[in-house]
Order: sequence, then C-alpha cells, then structure tokens
Amino acid sequence: MSELHSGQPPVLSSGERPVGVRDTRPVPGEHGVLDAKTFDAIEADQLFDSFNHAVTHVGQAVLYRSLARPAADPANVRKKQEALRELESNPALRERLERYMEEMRRGEQSLYDLLYGNFNGGIAIENSRRSSDKMEFSGYGYNQFLDGTGFVIDLVELAQTLPQPRSEYLRELFDAIGEFGHSRIYSLMRGPIYPVDGKFKTSEEKPRYTPVFRFRPSMLKPLPILLVLGGLSLALYFFQGMLASFGISYLGFGILVLAVPVLPVLLIAIAASDRDNIIYPLRKLFKHSAELARVMETLGRIDEMMSFYRYAQTFGGPMVLPEIMDSDCHSLDASAARNPLLARGNPNYVPNDILLDDKGRLLVITGPNSGGKTAYCKTVVQLQLVGQMGCYVPASAARLVLAEHIFYQVPDPGHLDEGIGRFGHELKRTREIFFSTTARSLVVLDELSEGTTFEEKMELSEYVLSGFHKLGASTLLVTHNHELCERLQDKGIGRYLQGEFLAQGPTYRLISGVSRVSHADRVAAALGFSKEDVEKHIAARSN
Repeated sequence: MSELHSGQPPVLSSGERPVGVRDTRPVPGEHGVLDAKTFDAIEADQLFDSFNHAVTHVGQAVLYRSLARPAADPANVRKKQEALRELESNPALRERLERYMEEMRRGEQSLYDLLYGNFNGGIAIENSRRSSDKMEFSGYGYNQFLDGTGFVIDLVELAQTLPQPRSEYLRELFDAIGEFGHSRIYSLMRGPIYPVDGKFKTSEEKPRYTPVFRFRPSMLKPLPILLVLGGLSLALYFFQGMLASFGISYLGFGILVLAVPVLPVLLIAIAASDRDNIIYPLRKLFKHSAELARVMETLGRIDEMMSFYRYAQTFGGPMVLPEIMDSDCHSLDASAARNPLLARGNPNYVPNDILLDDKGRLLVITGPNSGGKTAYCKTVVQLQLVGQMGCYVPASAARLVLAEHIFYQVPDPGHLDEGIGRFGHELKRTREIFFSTTARSLVVLDELSEGTTFEEKMELSEYVLSGFHKLGASTLLVTHNHELCERLQDKGIGRYLQGEFLAQGPTYRLISGVSRVSHADRVAAALGFSKEDVEKHIAARSN
C-alpha cells in the first residue's frame, strides 16, 4: 500500500518510549505542506482537539500526523473518501469496525507495556506498576509479554472475522493486516518460541530432530523444578541412609528444611534469565520490526477513518466530502463554508462562500476590526487542510486542488529579530514565504508590511502582491488600506471582499467590495476608551 511506505514519521517508536500523539508537529526549518509558524498561526492543535474522535493512541497519532504533515496525493485522498462513503452506506461494516476498534482500544496499552516497560524483578504481582509516570513494573515481564503479544494476535485474528470491504482503501488496510499474519514477527508473537544458539526460532524454523527447549513465559518451569525436587529427594535419601547408620537420621529432615529456600531462589534466577536473555531481546526485535510498525500504522489508519466518520456525525451541521480536482494551480470553491473549529455545535455561526480561482487568485479582504476577516481566513486554511486529509468539511458543497504549501503570516511583535525591527522581521517572513511559494500554494497575509511608513507600505505591498499573483498562488490579504486596493484594482487584478456592518454591528458576512471605514470609534467605545472616556478621565483627575 503506497501510503504505508510514504516515508512519513512512524507511529511505533524503536526508542525507549512510545511515540507521543503530537510528536509529529512541524518544527522550524522543515518545509512540508505546513511550516511551524503556519501550524501555530492557524490553531492546528485546537483544530485537532475539535475533530479527534480516534479511540486508540496509534489512531490519534496517525490523525495528528495527517493534520500536521498532510500529503498532496490526490489519488490517495480520493481513496479515503471512497472508504468514508462505504462506511456511510454500510452500517453492518461500520458497526463491526466500531466493535473491533473498541477491542483494540482495550488491549493497546499492553503492547506498549511490553515494548517500553522496565521489569524490576522481585516476587510480586506481575501487573503492578511501580511508577505512574514511568513504565516500571514489578516482576519479570511474563504477564506483559503474554498480554502484549496477545493484543497483536487479537489484532490479526479479529480482523479476519470482519466483512470484506468494497472500497480500495479499506481493502488495502485489511490486506496489510492479513499480510502481517504471515510474517515471521507474528509467528514469534503467536509462539511457540525456541531459543537456539542465542537466536529465536519459530516452530517451522527449529531443528526438526534436535531436542530444543520451548520458551514458556512463566516462572514455573516444570523441568527445572522437577530436577531440583528430584535432586533434593536423592540427597535426602542418601543422607537419610547414611545418617541412620550413625543413629542420627533425624538430621536428614533438618537438611531438607534448610534446602527448601533453594526453590524460590532458583525460580527467581530462572525468571531473571528469561527477562534478560529472552523477553528483553525479543521486545527489541519487535520494536525494530518494520512489519509490526506497519500493522500498527494500519490499525491507526482504520481508526482515523472511523474518527472522520464520527466527526461528521457529531459536528452539528452540513458536512461534505470535497471534490478533489487535478490542476497545476491551486483553487478552492466552497458554498456556505463554516469554520471547522468555531462552528462546531454552534447553530448561530454565520457561513460564508469561498472562491479562489483564476479570477480571484488574489483575494483582498477589508473591513473594520471584529468583523470576521481573520476568522474567514482561518476558515479557508482550516477547510483546505481538513479536506486535504481526506476528511469531511463543514460546507454544503466544496471542491479543491490539494496545496503543495500552505502559508499563514500574522504580525509577530513578540519574536522580533535582533537589529532589524518589526518591519524587517515581518519582511523576512514574507520573503521566506514568497520564495517557497508555487502555483499550487495557498498563502494568507494578515496585515502586510505594517512596520513602515505609509508610502513605503503602499509601494512594497503593491509589488509583493503583484508578485504573488504572477506566481499563480491563491493569496489572501487582510488589510485596512483601501488605497492599496485601488492601486491593485487599477491593475485589474484581484477580487475584493469586505466585512458587512449594520447599524447594530457586524454581521460576520463577507460581501463584495472595499471597505473605506474603520469603525475605530465603535471599538474604542466598546472598550471604554473613546474620546469621551479619555476626556472624562482627565476631568476627574483634575478635580
């Protein structure tokens, strides 16, 4: 399956701890579909929390990775959509998958206990966890071995009882689990295991006519215990006969009593040897297994599909799978689009249409503060991102071209580069975006070039936006500068939206046109900082 070999970060760690759900967030210096600054600006973590319905840890990790590092393969997104349509239309398959994932949820932690736990020995209840923040257990790992491998066995055997899906994506996932069921790693997990010359053999691999001891994940080994008991019995018989000739046979029973502690010491030695020479080496083999990593990845992708379905069912409004189009240039068209984060469970949320096409490749948004401009821009980017994952989007209809890059620039005065000031800091970010932008990119610029004079701002903004337009990227600009809009309109480029305001305040609808008012007095009055508020304060202090 192509996506399982796409080079994405794995969801099963070969290190000392399990992969965290959010470990795959973009970091500075990476240049995928999302960069680290855009990821933070669009509130991606909060977006994940709002649509995460995965029930397993690995499912949540896959879901988060799909959000943080979205792919740009239209064929794979369409296959995901086909799978979701099958889940919609086939309640029997959906219900069986729900039960399957619930079984996996209950047993999943046992695998991580086996792979990443520390077994500290002692005579204790095997499953007792000594530390809540560290995976430390009393005992020697026998129960963790049985439970962890049992989870993987259930993963494979229960999948074989599921109805065969029609959609290609789900079939590939089911087939991947079936293939793992024929792997050597699965044979070792299922057992029996035969340690031979420092290596581990399956029943098919062990020497046929050579006697080999089978590993039993238990401290109670019948053969060693019988040998010890037999040795003690022989010793007692020998000493009893010898001592009887001297008339002191009672000392034999004393020797027997003194020999009793040998048995638990022997059991502890056997268990420690099993832990250090079999369980730890085996779990190292499991952790580094590409086959086990792939089957856990597959489980996570099934959970991701179920999470997408649950998200659509619980959102509280129209949801649609966007049509995925092929094009050399990015485009996005959505009717009655709502913000995936803000509109959830909010029947009063005001939807807006989105149209980014050849004519509207540059979209300029004007209007007073608190009119919905930034919310609209985040809706555009979040809807693009969620649709690019293969998920439903909150709209009545939508179609889009997958973006190679998504950029979102916001003023960031709290992280100024030393020596270049606010203007240089913002211009550096704009330059970084510009030289990484392609025709299949989506770019949002919130208040471009604010840290300079009006004339410099006009000239710079004009040539930068003209440059983005020539690159062919879908570019959104949020600005209060209607003079800039007039210059761009004179060049015949761009589409223009403004926040609609009525007498009672903003409607949060964006309508065609350019706003030439700021409503700063309304905002100042709402904050208690109008001209009248200032004058009253001065008069009060004077008195």
